[in-house]
Amino acid sequence: MIRTEALDRLPVRTAVPALRRALDDRGVAVLCAPPGTGKTTLVPLVLAGLTGEGPVRRVVVAEPRRIAARAAARRMAWLLGEQPGGRVGFTVRGERVVGRDTVVEVVTTGVLLQRLQRDQELAGVDVVIIDECHERHLDADTVAAFLLDVREAIRPDLRLVAASATTDAEGWARLLGDAPVIEAEGVSYPVEVLWAPPARPVKPPHGMRVDPALLTHVAATVRRALGEREGDVLCFLPGVGEIGRVAGQLTGVDAEVLQVHGRAPAAVQDAVLAGSSGGRRVVLATSVAESSLTVPGVRVVVDSGLAREPRTDHARGLSALTTVRASQAAGRQRAGRAGREAPGAVYRCWDQAEDGRLARFPSPEIKVADLAAFALQAACWGDPDASSLALLDPPPAGAMGAAREVLEAIGAVDGGGRVTERGVRMSRLGLHPRLARALLDGAREAGARRAAEVVALLSEEPPREYGDDLAAALRTARRGQDGYAARWKQEVRRLSSSLGSGSPGTGKGGSDDAAVGLVAALAFPERVARARGDGAFLMASGTGAELRDSSRLRSAPWLAVAVADRPSHAASARVRLAAVIDESTALLASGHLRVRGEEVRWVDGEVVARAVDRLGAVELAVRPLKQPDPELVRGALVEGLRREGLGLLRWTRDSEQLRLRLAFLHRVLGSPWPDVSDGALLAETEAWLEPELSRARRRADLGRIDAGQALRRLLPWATGEAARLDELAPERIEVPSGSRIRVEYGGEQPVLAVKLQELFGLAETPRVAGVPVLVHLLSPAGRPAAVTADLASFWRDGYKAVRAELRGRYPKHPWPEDPATVPATRFTSARLKRS
Repeated sequence: MIRTEALDRLPVRTAVPALRRALDDRGVAVLCAPPGTGKTTLVPLVLAGLTGEGPVRRVVVAEPRRIAARAAARRMAWLLGEQPGGRVGFTVRGERVVGRDTVVEVVTTGVLLQRLQRDQELAGVDVVIIDECHERHLDADTVAAFLLDVREAIRPDLRLVAASATTDAEGWARLLGDAPVIEAEGVSYPVEVLWAPPARPVKPPHGMRVDPALLTHVAATVRRALGEREGDVLCFLPGVGEIGRVAGQLTGVDAEVLQVHGRAPAAVQDAVLAGSSGGRRVVLATSVAESSLTVPGVRVVVDSGLAREPRTDHARGLSALTTVRASQAAGRQRAGRAGREAPGAVYRCWDQAEDGRLARFPSPEIKVADLAAFALQAACWGDPDASSLALLDPPPAGAMGAAREVLEAIGAVDGGGRVTERGVRMSRLGLHPRLARALLDGAREAGARRAAEVVALLSEEPPREYGDDLAAALRTARRGQDGYAARWKQEVRRLSSSLGSGSPGTGKGGSDDAAVGLVAALAFPERVARARGDGAFLMASGTGAELRDSSRLRSAPWLAVAVADRPSHAASARVRLAAVIDESTALLASGHLRVRGEEVRWVDGEVVARAVDRLGAVELAVRPLKQPDPELVRGALVEGLRREGLGLLRWTRDSEQLRLRLAFLHRVLGSPWPDVSDGALLAETEAWLEPELSRARRRADLGRIDAGQALRRLLPWATGEAARLDELAPERIEVPSGSRIRVEYGGEQPVLAVKLQELFGLAETPRVAGVPVLVHLLSPAGRPAAVTADLASFWRDGYKAVRAELRGRYPKHPWPEDPATVPATRFTSARLKRS
């Protein structure tokens, strides 16, 4: 029996007529409705014609999370007075509850992606609703792009709704071809904000680590909230580990403590969403509780202010979730949970001044995540570079390039990026392409059942208490009775079924440990790692890896690293999950990374030539080369010059002065006078260091190259300007005394340092290439007496003071009142009289 009264109370009902008109007229719409208005539950029922309004249509609702998909289906079935599997059903990975009468099916976006790849027409489906599209999950963005393709090419009748819990819907409206935006007014109660920062500063999150002091403070804030407020408490934490630690610190509170996250058993999730049976509850949840779900009885939210987002280090081949500060949008969503049923309060565990510095929205996954799975989906769709897909944000070129390299290495795409038959099969396994490769190739080498077992372990990281030894974790999962073990066994059945009974390799023998290591290495070939001693390893990617001091894997000669993260301040990654392998397994799994050849490099100040057999960055065998390729030697010498500088060449005073003269002319006159900076010279070694550089074989040979002679090759000989070098930037200038004084070109202006008496009679400052020199006037003892770039002004205004100061100190030298009337000299007055 339909619960009409409950349906009529949902605020989104007022927006339904406008939504119907938009879909009738345009076939697309953006629905903005605050949490709790019924957009996830009432709208699908209405559009499917299950509330007695309009014709019956088949509706598919795509949710970003399994817990939300199950909850939405159960809620809609309850509103119809039914159980899931009747007119409302759901499908998530590993679980399908639908029947022949099912009209509304709730699926995860991942399931819908798989369905679209198999059946682009979505035969029999009339309406698709992409729920919580504002969260910007990569699967949701991809589903939307594919559906827009389907509407344009083959199903213009397919109706599409993008449903958002925020009013930031302009981008989605543009993406859907200026789709109408339908806004529903929410009925929310006021939520009081209480700022509850820790008394002492806590360390910011990095990697997966959260300062234990913050978790202690969050637990204390939950206790405070229980004492100050009525109703249940919903506490947001970044991950399962943090939920467990806070739960441990809430022992003894006068409330039932429940944990909600994507890994929680379905029975626990159902219990939380069913509401309290009497006593108070504390619900510790990840971001899964931000939207799509209503947790009955909640009047208080405690927000840790943290969230988890995917991050990929393409250079090191590491992908992982990382802890970040939650965005302002997430903070609003979380706070709104306290005002769904009555006035409430939110305790924010950070300072109010910090709030304005938080990001406005979470990062779109397409900008930060590993794109290998997305790239494979795009290739299967027929658009390998995703250039024709309608996406709110284009995929970063670097991330797509890295993804394509991975797909080509595992045989999922060919050299042109087109999907292979093997790639199509991988895409239909519901796994990351790396894990799909491990499943298919591992089944052949280690047996289908064991390959499925290991891949199931890798697809959802085991709890930390399982340890860092993947083989030991497998044995624990096999005999385990916990929630993780139950989910693992279900996934093993799914993967085994996907391989089929005729899969090659089902009869393979060998030990579990060997099978685990092989499958892990097949999944992450760049992470096979050889021991460097004392628990340190080097991965084929070139990244160092370290084990905990207590790890039993420290003595292994080789590892297949399954899970690792690298803190921002660390040079090496921390291994969280790995398996022992031997060299032959490393070569089998990572053979495409094996390179044999000559390597000539600049190492520790010298040319080192070796024949090297390497697996990525890991050296397998090395022997010295007696006659290396001259071109490789030349490259190593150039690398040495880049690292240690041009000082490796032979520089005399004259050659250094020549370089300074040329730099001056380039700065003042420009072309054709050459740029002789380090960067320019290193970029043009062929133009000035040949043939000497090609003849050199070692560091000592560089030291024999005359840099000044080499620099003269850069002079503008072809234009004839080279002949003017001494005219434009002379080494020396002749002064009135007859002396030829060296000009120093190292500063902004050329400098002429000369004894004052040698310039008697010189009225104007000498110029070099039109630039007045900076004259350093020296005492008879060679000490600076004055500095000027304007001699005429000095003789007129400054000379008298210098004469008064120095003539008593140097009485043997001429100090005329009018220096223009006496000859310049470098001698004393007595010597002048004798001459």
